[in-house]
Amino acid sequence: MGQGLLQIGVTLCIIIAIAPRFGRYIARVFMGEKMLLDPVMNPLERIIYLLAGISRQETMTGWQYIRALLYSNLFMGIVVCFFLALQKFLPWNPTKLAAPKWDIILHTTISFLTNTDQQHYSGETTLSYFSQTAALGFLMFTSAATGLAVGIAFIRGLTGKPLGNFYVDLTRSITRILLPISIVGAIVLLALGVPQTMNGPLELTTLDGGIQYLARGPVASFEIVKQLGENGGGFFSANSAHPYENPSSVTNLIETLAMLSIPSGLIFTYGLFANNTKQAWRLFWMVFVIYVVLIGITAIGEYQGNPTVSEALALEAQPNLEGKEIRFGWAQTALWAITTTGTMCGAVNGTHDSLMPPGIFSTMLSLFLQIVWGGQGTGTAYLFIFLILAVFLTGLMVGRTPEFLGRKIEKREIILSSVVLLIHPIAVLIPSAIALGFPTSLGFQVPPPGYTGIPEFHNISRVVYEYASASANNGSGLEGLGDSTLWWNLSTCVSLLMGRYVPIIAILLLADSMTRKQAVPETPGTLRTDTTLFTTVTAGVILILGVLTFFPVLALGPIAEGLNLK
Repeated sequence: MGQGLLQIGVTLCIIIAIAPRFGRYIARVFMGEKMLLDPVMNPLERIIYLLAGISRQETMTGWQYIRALLYSNLFMGIVVCFFLALQKFLPWNPTKLAAPKWDIILHTTISFLTNTDQQHYSGETTLSYFSQTAALGFLMFTSAATGLAVGIAFIRGLTGKPLGNFYVDLTRSITRILLPISIVGAIVLLALGVPQTMNGPLELTTLDGGIQYLARGPVASFEIVKQLGENGGGFFSANSAHPYENPSSVTNLIETLAMLSIPSGLIFTYGLFANNTKQAWRLFWMVFVIYVVLIGITAIGEYQGNPTVSEALALEAQPNLEGKEIRFGWAQTALWAITTTGTMCGAVNGTHDSLMPPGIFSTMLSLFLQIVWGGQGTGTAYLFIFLILAVFLTGLMVGRTPEFLGRKIEKREIILSSVVLLIHPIAVLIPSAIALGFPTSLGFQVPPPGYTGIPEFHNISRVVYEYASASANNGSGLEGLGDSTLWWNLSTCVSLLMGRYVPIIAILLLADSMTRKQAVPETPGTLRTDTTLFTTVTAGVILILGVLTFFPVLALGPIAEGLNLK
């Protein structure tokens, strides 16, 4: 147990060390300060702006920013759909794979376009190298950059600055953050054993004289942006549990840090934009504490193992190693599970379906809250949505007009904040209720013995997790569902689109509304939001709103399953 806790502790210490530094780097990128990459990237960016007809100095209103985002995303989605549909005729297809079914193409395109990367297919047997790199790899950069641009525009709006230009923010997100780090990261992963080749599967002769084909491909470049951009889609079906995607504890550490770097750093980016690093540190510690608690709950559950199995085999309690890679063990799997669901990455280094009930509870709660650490850019926005609601509620309690960063919180801001928070349960609970109402026809892959049409606790978790993962733009799954069907592909597409674009629109309109407000001078009666007391109140608001909204499904799923084991 000591070694496992040491691994978790070292990772947490590294995050504390790098988050403020990376946040400072992101702030410098979007504040336009001079940087080391300028001689290389400035000419490249000028060419991009010239070809696209973009004025770098032009700032956008909220609706202009929204339209630019939606139009560009629609165009990219159509292009990728064509790439996947024409896969058979395009290059880099060594195994001559045909195009997937139309509903798989639609679901895959929308999933990667929304930075979710939920996969209802097996990567190595469904998509060519061209589809994996030129289509999905392209969306991994642009969807991550879209989320980062939205997060930066929201921060600007909160701090009273113009929202900026979407195309400029999108370009700088790629050229200054995602692309340079991905190049270096891919080289490091390649040196550590992750393959990068355009050759087809390797043909091997087994010991008994049979033929075995070993899938490979341009994995290193795919893997790093998958983690850094909170994408999560696996080059192989086994995702980051596959030894070619994540061969060792060293690569596991690098990929974990890549998942955490941008969302944790963005909190400090806000602090620099607002000239209030004190508040940034308090918010960081608030999220960090919730993160550590969820890791602790998961790790304890995995270390204690399954009491039913131990009792049946007359053994002492053993860690739960079902569905885990031995090279990672229970500790790194527990850490990864909370990291990937908290950051909305969705990559997995073990089977979440095999987690003990405390682990399923923690991963589902992460998907419900969406702020530990949250998605690429948008997670930071969700955090400040909760902060605005906390300001509003405390203002009501003390009888003062709610203000945040010197700007009044009024009806419009509360409505938009409510839309952001309410769309998630709508996109999760309604389709889950429909699916649970028709479990046999809509596809449980392996119905449990004695199945009577009423899903058992774990099956309820499977269904709700699928839609929570889609709406939260996470992409991981508990599996156990026959999800490669027309129902699951189309219904999750609805959750994918609702969970991505409705909150983005509301967030940008909220930012636009805040940037138009006149700053109110601070007085002795002004509610300070950078105190420990207010940060504690915010944590309470987050947990109350998040837990109460989804408590029934948590009670019917992992909580009931855990109680049933004892």
